[in-house]
Amino acid sequence: MVGATRALGPVVTLSRRDALRLLGAGALGTFAAAATTSASGCSLLGSGSPEPRLLESEGPLPAPFRVPLPVPAVAKPVRTDATTDYYDLSPRVAEQEILPGLRTRIWGYAGAFPGPTLEARSGRRVVVHQTNQLPVPVVTHLHGGRTPAASDGYPTDLLLPSHGDFPGRMGDPRANVARGSRGYDFPMDQRAAALWYHDHRMDFTAPQVWRGLAGMCFVRDDDEDALPLPRGEQEVPLLICDRAFDADGTLRYPALDPELRAEPGVREAYAGGVLGDVILVNGAPWPSLDVSTRRYRFRILNASNARRYELSLDPVPHGSPVFVQIGGDGGLLERPLARSTLTLAPAERLDVVVDFTGSPVGTTVLLRNSAAEGPAGRVMRFRVVRKERDETSVPPRLSRIERLDPARAVATRDLSFESGDVHGHSGWTINGDPFDPIRATARPRFGSTEVWRLTSDVAHPVHLHLVHFQVLTIDGERPAADLGWKDTIDLRPAQTVEIIARFDGYRGRYAFHCHNLEHEDMAMMGNFEVV
Repeated sequence: MVGATRALGPVVTLSRRDALRLLGAGALGTFAAAATTSASGCSLLGSGSPEPRLLESEGPLPAPFRVPLPVPAVAKPVRTDATTDYYDLSPRVAEQEILPGLRTRIWGYAGAFPGPTLEARSGRRVVVHQTNQLPVPVVTHLHGGRTPAASDGYPTDLLLPSHGDFPGRMGDPRANVARGSRGYDFPMDQRAAALWYHDHRMDFTAPQVWRGLAGMCFVRDDDEDALPLPRGEQEVPLLICDRAFDADGTLRYPALDPELRAEPGVREAYAGGVLGDVILVNGAPWPSLDVSTRRYRFRILNASNARRYELSLDPVPHGSPVFVQIGGDGGLLERPLARSTLTLAPAERLDVVVDFTGSPVGTTVLLRNSAAEGPAGRVMRFRVVRKERDETSVPPRLSRIERLDPARAVATRDLSFESGDVHGHSGWTINGDPFDPIRATARPRFGSTEVWRLTSDVAHPVHLHLVHFQVLTIDGERPAADLGWKDTIDLRPAQTVEIIARFDGYRGRYAFHCHNLEHEDMAMMGNFEVV
């Protein structure tokens, strides 16, 4: 992404119907040739593909199911008081064994990848202190958090290293830039849900998350605690992502600037998104988890830059309806849903229960990904190793969700997510515009309800900061199943989705964007300002 103060070049877009037609024909060259060119003569897509591309590892891939599933450490507060828990999650460089026998340099919160898991209570304030010990600026966003604008991780609100020469405001006169250290204030005024936190630095989110800047956060409340769901060792976070490695264990990424200091973006072939060939779960390649004959609650996060997953169990545990979904991005559903396959776009979360009570000791079950072939087609293994009594259950009623009424919406906005011209270069736009921190795409009034109609050319997982929303229609039809509260929607190629949100909680400037992180870094982001 180029500095936001530059004049915008002519807008170049391809209709989503034309994009789907060309993609369906499998003709990348035709796609590029059919795209309108800008005044500079630069083609819309250049020689790159609109689809994510695989970046292969240099060395041999590790054997699957040889490494036990690690569970990220729970963050310990440095102090507490009557209302608040205080944490230090300073990002720093560290080395970690990801591939067996090799050391990988990562960037991690508290020096770990994934970062420590935050355990929070609804209504109890969390303050996170950070001293930036990395050689580049960072910004931390609590994804799914209802957070004041000053702590939301707006992409130009940089935390600079203590030393080093970096541009401060990135063309944004409102940027809240700090040097060395800063604190983030999270009131946690929201229902129980699985959130996550990750870097959000403008133009460099994708490579910095790829290097390890991500972790999970669970908000708890009394209503969820009262349910007889699996807990303790039977509640397991699964942060799933893909990466590529050099033969010596170094993380591979096709950045134009490997130091991530000045020139943003990836090599043109990867403009559609970067896929790795090693699937990591909680930072381990294709791990194995020993389970008992009990129900397990899995809190699943797709933390990949661009990879989409379609998860299934093989074989299906004896007597089980495969997955019982009990929640999503914004917490518990009203009622459980039996699912044979779980689909997760980047940044989406699913809360599911798997029942191993009828599985004989010695049973092995694979978690597969039918959205990919080869090594990326498998995720992890479960192995039933002991028989235990289980007193948990999934009740028929989980929670109550207030349904937002479209008749009360004060505005309907059309937002098109498409490839286009970004300051004379190929990139990704919203309504033909690349990201500009000065421009507000929408100014919803505090407390108002709006309907947003989202359309796509290729796949774009769209994320709104601050608010949770409900899905009204997908291509004109009501969703086949209850999706509950969402903060990220899996917008498929040539699709139209209507969502409804109430813009309350806090006033201020917030971002919305595609959560294919390469698309985000190449300008597919906008602002809304709650006024």
